[in-house]
Order: sequence, then structure tokens, then C-alpha cells
Amino acid sequence: MILEMEYRNDDEPMYVISVAARLVDMHPQTLRYYERAGLLKPTRSSGKIRLYSQREIERLRKIARFTNELGVNLAGVEIIMDLTERLEALQAQMQRREAELRAEIERLRQELEQAG
Repeated sequence: MILEMEYRNDDEPMYVISVAARLVDMHPQTLRYYERAGLLKPTRSSGKIRLYSQREIERLRKIARFTNELGVNLAGVEIIMDLTERLEALQAQMQRREAELRAEIERLRQELEQAG
């Protein structure tokens, strides 16, 4: 029996604005407003139709949580999202560097064992 792995690309544009709005319980005009405010950058099809990815749907849910539950204004949301993205990038960079250093330590250990 062959098991197929489900392919998932969170950045793949797949939802038109009406579906995206329904998924996050917002009006499509709100999504357009967030785009004008710079909080979203949906992909455009060749026919100029906005297409939202799963990652953007999650971003919309975060925006809704910040604004509705925490009372953060859109300027604050933009700052929080930007800082969060930078922090995630730095964490990924740190993890890559840590893996490089661990590999180098292991290489040096093996080199010492061979020399000794």
C-alpha cells in the first residue's frame, strides 16, 4: 500500500476575496481596506482578481484577534506584525547558525579523535 503525502504550500494563492472573507468572518471590503493599509498583499491573477493564501488567512485571523480581542489599532497591528516577522526570521537564522556550529563542533571532535 502506497501512502501519498499531502502537499501543502501555505503561500500558494488559492482563495478569492469572497471565500477568504468568509473564512475569517470579515466583510470583503475589510480585506480591501487592510490591503490599502499595507497589512496584506494578496496575489493577483492575470485577470487582476485578488487571491489569498493560507498564510494570509492566518495573518487575517491574527489581525482580527489584535483588533477585536485586544483593542489594538491598525498602526499597532502593523508594528506588532512587523516585529513578529523579524523575530521569527532572527530565530530561524539563529537555529541555522546553531546547527552549523554543532556540525563544526562534531567535525572538530572527530578530527581530535583521529589525531589522538
